Amino acid sequence: MKIISKMALAAVFSVGLVGQSYAAECIAPANPGGGWDFTCRSITKIMHDIGAVDDPIQVTNMAGGGGGLAFTHVVNERNTDDALIVAASTATATRLAQNAYSGMTSDQVRFLGAIGADPGVIVVAKDSPYKNLNDLLDAVIADPSKHAFAGGSAAGGYDHLKVLMALKRKGFTDIKKVKYIGVDGDADAITQTVGGFTAAMTGDISGVVGFIKSGDVRVLASFTDERIPGFESIPTAKEQGIDVVAVNWRGLYTPKGASDASYNKWTEALRKVGASAEWKEAMMANGLAPFNKVGGDFQSYVDGVIGEVRAMSTELGVMK
Repeated sequence: MKIISKMALAAVFSVGLVGQSYAAECIAPANPGGGWDFTCRSITKIMHDIGAVDDPIQVTNMAGGGGGLAFTHVVNERNTDDALIVAASTATATRLAQNAYSGMTSDQVRFLGAIGADPGVIVVAKDSPYKNLNDLLDAVIADPSKHAFAGGSAAGGYDHLKVLMALKRKGFTDIKKVKYIGVDGDADAITQTVGGFTAAMTGDISGVVGFIKSGDVRVLASFTDERIPGFESIPTAKEQGIDVVAVNWRGLYTPKGASDASYNKWTEALRKVGASAEWKEAMMANGLAPFNKVGGDFQSYVDGVIGEVRAMSTELGVMK
């Protein structure tokens, strides 16, 4: 850990948020090319391009433990670093909720915000008898043994949990009875559904766009606040009376011990990126939908998601 810390610190460039001097760095808790790497590189580049920061921000890749290595590094060695931000996503919150980071907890950092997301969806085959989300959920509640969902995450992962969240909003509590088949990615999950092996697929819109365009599937609902740009014909779960927002958000956190002044500076910079034309172009190019929660609003959202994931994970036996 000490070696990694020295390597990361040595790579930092001296930069500044407007009006204040910082040595600023964004840690991507994965290798180059993934979602966290995209978050760091895209957001920090736009921060500089639009003048939200004075100079380029260094990006450091720190892969390991599904984000756990970077999280532990921040908590143990960078806790008071005003100039550090770290890429995060729904996976970060889920893993923290399920104690996947070896005793680390979400309250050991401060979540800055998220400004885009890959929206969660529920998808059925084109010839499915279910015409809307309530039709499907009511059928599952009536006889869970006759219906199964396929998803690209393991049992207890977020694809699984968002279905259970929807069922809970309908008053269904015996979530262990709900059948779920975890496969390797959205493409495999949708194949299970198109082939008639499962009643529906739970995943993200980016993983099913090709199947939607080919007409092989119908999307019953998106788990978003508003309809997805470019897919306005898909109703939200909220429109159908199921108050669930379940997206793979792209955002940032900062060390817990960093100053309030730095937290406020970073949140303001992130807000500027979220409102920029450059970020809108980046979202369109990468299949993301608007999801703007920054500062205290986002922290409250993350806390709520973590609480719900922890409770359901305990019920499922994923964690004690």
